[in-house]
Formats: sequence, C-alpha cells, structure tokens
Amino acid sequence: MSKCLDVGGQAVIEGVMMRGPGSMVIAVRRADGSIVVKDSEWVPLTRRWRFLKWPVIRGAVVMIEALMNGMQSLSFSAEVAMKDEEEAAAREAAGQDGGSRAEAAAGEPSPKQTTPSSQATELHPSPAEEIPSGIMTKGAIALSLSLSFALGIGLFIYLPHAAASVLMNLSAGLPLDAAADVNSPLFHTIVGIVKMTVFITYILLIRRMPDIYRVFQYHGAEHKSIHAYEARQELTVANARSWPTFHPRCGTSFLVFVIIISIGFFAAAFPLLGPLIFPDGLEGWRLGLLQASVKIPMMVPIAGLSYEFIKWAGRQKESVLLRFLSIPGQLVQKLTTIEPDDEQLEVALVSLKRSLQLEGELKEPSYDNCHFLPAA
Repeated sequence: MSKCLDVGGQAVIEGVMMRGPGSMVIAVRRADGSIVVKDSEWVPLTRRWRFLKWPVIRGAVVMIEALMNGMQSLSFSAEVAMKDEEEAAAREAAGQDGGSRAEAAAGEPSPKQTTPSSQATELHPSPAEEIPSGIMTKGAIALSLSLSFALGIGLFIYLPHAAASVLMNLSAGLPLDAAADVNSPLFHTIVGIVKMTVFITYILLIRRMPDIYRVFQYHGAEHKSIHAYEARQELTVANARSWPTFHPRCGTSFLVFVIIISIGFFAAAFPLLGPLIFPDGLEGWRLGLLQASVKIPMMVPIAGLSYEFIKWAGRQKESVLLRFLSIPGQLVQKLTTIEPDDEQLEVALVSLKRSLQLEGELKEPSYDNCHFLPAA
C-alpha cells in the first residue's frame, strides 16, 4: 500500500481548507446549499530553500505558513458569507424568500445539481454567482500577522510571566514589581499553568458563539475526513462519520505541546543564559520585562521541537507512549472539535477530494452541487 500524502487542513466559516504538498483548496457551503470550491497552487518555503527543511527549523516555518494560509482561507470564507447575507437582504427587501441556512436546516434544502467529475476543473460560477477571490493583499496579510503575533505575545508571554511573578512575589513576601527568579523551575511551571488557563478560557469563551461553534464542527469534520483517507477508505460521508474528531497532528495539540515544552525549555535555558543576557544592576519591573522579552526568540526552537513531536506522533498512532503523551492535546481537542453533521462532513470531503485530485492521488472523483472558481 502506498504512503498517504501529508494532507492537513483548517476549519473556516461554513467550510474547510485542505492543504496538500503542492496545493491548497477551500470548500465553503453557501446559503443555497451549494458548495463553492477555490483551489490554488501552493509552493511551501521548505521546497524553495532546502535548509528550511532541517529539523526544528521547519517547525517555525510551517507555523508561519499555516497562519498565512489560515488568514487567506478565513478571508475567502468570510467574503462568501457576506455575499450570502447581501443576497438574503436583497431578497428580503424585494419581498422574496430569503433561502437562509435556517430554512435549509428545517428540511427545505435547495435542489442539488450533480457535477460530472470529468468537468470538475472546468466549471465556473455564472456571473450572478461570482464570488470574490478571497486573496488578501501582502499588506493585509502582514498587518493581520502582526496583530496576531502581538496578541499572542501579550496573552501567552507577557501576561503569564507577569502573573507568575506576582504570585511568586506574594508567596515570598516581596514587592509585587520585583523581578521573578527565572532560575526556578517552579516559576516556569506556574507560567505554563497560567498559559494553559488563558488558552482554555479563551476557547471556552469563543466556543459559546454560534458561528465559532459551527467552525469547531467543521474542525471535527476535517479530522474525520482525513482519518478516512489515512485508513484508505472510500471518501464517503458514511465512512468519515465513524471516525473520531481527535487527530494527533492537529494544530490544537501543537499549541498544547508548545506550552508544555516551553516549561522545560525555559527552566533549562534561563540558568545558562541569564548571566550572559541580563545586565548587572537591572532590577524590578525593567528586569522582568527583559526576562519576558527574551522568551520571544526562544519560541522558535520551542515551536520547532513541538512540530517534530507532532510529526512523529502522526506516524506512531499505535504507540502506547504516544497515547499517553497525547492525552493533554486530546483533552483540549474535545473543546475545539465538535461532532459534525453530514452536510459538514460533505464539505470537508469535497475539499479533501479536490486536494487529492490536484496532487494526482485521486482520479476523477465525483462532486455533487459544487461550483469551482478559476484556479488562482
């Protein structure tokens, strides 16, 4: 049996993005029940510059590329959703039936068209159904990435460091603005606990939003469809439905391992590097700020190590040790993945099949009720 392609994905608004070694596909369910599909060629940086494929280094590169792809995919799915809302508003203003998803869920789906597989790469939407390209400009991507990194650094580096410093100072009877003892493993353990608390609290809060709840359902659909492919099953809703929503290579597990590995990494690195980095005479909150800032470049090797573990985990699914080490990520995935319905599974499978078709792994798959946009 031939080796499966390394295919991964991301849930978006009413859809799923799948990325293969050389392609990226976004499938989004429209309000009328049809599925709009956008695909494009994808050449990863690790293929352009060989040294970026080196272990540990590639983890940070993959993380940045995943953020870029994710923002482009979310942008496209948001534009599709906005177009559906505009059309529904126009129909409502004209006194016509809105044809909303709520009506479809009530058992009134729109008639489906069958797209012959031989025409799959030639179909385009009619002028009345034109969808925006969804491609963000380089400036927009740079701005979004900058804001995301700034938010992430604030929430997961500065805030946990400050909170742990305050807790340690309170317990020791020191001034609250005193610099933390970064040579203490206990300090870094507390930082890790605060990080995990912030992470889980954030997930629990956004999970209550109806739109995010559906995104988490599509996240589960993405995992189920990839499980079916990796088991070499026929890519049908019935086969995908039987698989769990947990997957060892999930980005959620990656983030969990980043937090866990950072505890040991910082506990080992600061006693060695501290005397070389922190100047004599610097103390108080200024020293604390420098201590936290030093962690930012250290996240590159931490992300790299986490990626290597996740990659190894994807190849060792039957390992007892792996199952034990995967427990934290699996528990958090219970929050970020929700059991999908059959229509959501259908969207994930369309995205996966199209990706495999573009990679030459799947010959002439069938698609139902799909509109393919011109390749980017």
